[in-house]
Amino acid sequence: QQQISTTMKFFLASLLIGTATAFAPQQQSSTKSAATSLNAASIEELPGRLAKNVYFDPLGFADRADEATMRRYREAELTHGRVAMLAVVGFLTTYAGVRFPGAGDIPAGMAAWSALPLQVWVQMGFTWSLMEMLNRDAFGLAEFPGDYRNGSKCNLDGTEKPFLDFGWDKQSEDWKKNKRAIELNNGRAAQMGILGLMVHEQLGNLDAILPFAK
Repeated sequence: QQQISTTMKFFLASLLIGTATAFAPQQQSSTKSAATSLNAASIEELPGRLAKNVYFDPLGFADRADEATMRRYREAELTHGRVAMLAVVGFLTTYAGVRFPGAGDIPAGMAAWSALPLQVWVQMGFTWSLMEMLNRDAFGLAEFPGDYRNGSKCNLDGTEKPFLDFGWDKQSEDWKKNKRAIELNNGRAAQMGILGLMVHEQLGNLDAILPFAK
């Protein structure tokens, strides 16, 4: 129970930090510094903002951040969102009764942590380490925060083409901005979703919202 409580607290802290600048505001005060004015322009160009006159930055992160810091905030938010989307899918999949071969006795939800065998922890540690190494802008080639293609290329028909690009570079800037906003907002929803699932599981009424839970 103590392990579950600690995990919940860590997740909540990470969620709050990662989404504190989710809906950064426009800067309206004429007394803002030149650095903040530059920051306001960069905020205007970021995908994923709410309606023009809706502001949400209760801790004032955007007010104190320069452009590089804002890019780091956005990258952190995207990373949290991507992990949360995977978490929601994994949570729902295991609660539906789906298991890898040999893992049929491992319970779903937070109870799985204490039931995982050592070899699974080793595999998870290796996977996390690999993801940390690969999911980053290793060569400074990112088109935007969270772009981890790293200039990868492949040659399939005698022509060098981007790898893991899926036609991204052929699309318009408006199309790209829209897709980035979709990913960002799906990630925000997933962060709230996995938090809600974890809370309801601890309250003991998860079966009321997940009829297929086993």
